[in-house]
Amino acid sequence: MVEGSKAEPWSLTTAPGTAAYSMYREGDELVCQVGSTTLKYQARAIDDLHAWLVAQGDWVSLGAADEQKPAPEGSVEAWGRSSDNPVGGWYGLRKGYRGRFGMYLPPLLEHLGVAELTHEKRNNSMRAL
Repeated sequence: MVEGSKAEPWSLTTAPGTAAYSMYREGDELVCQVGSTTLKYQARAIDDLHAWLVAQGDWVSLGAADEQKPAPEGSVEAWGRSSDNPVGGWYGLRKGYRGRFGMYLPPLLEHLGVAELTHEKRNNSMRAL
């Protein structure tokens, strides 16, 4: 079995440590299972987010927000839905559940060893390693 597959998903925890979830890669998609809710993101988000963090050169706010709410400017969440990112918009694939990019992708990058996260109760940040 391969870690990050459907048979052996990554077991992750949000930056504040308040919620556990799993994620796995299925083709060109990342499937994120949070309780009974399934979110999907483009798998290329892993490499694209890392490259963007490297270019930022410092800590960046996560800024997690639901799709219907605005993302804090300059945050990981804002970048994950910006027309200026490599996909020209949302990395989230499931309408109504495209947000929370800044909640669920950063712990995966930390788990993969390419980023570092703060783990405070709120207002967390990340940077590339």
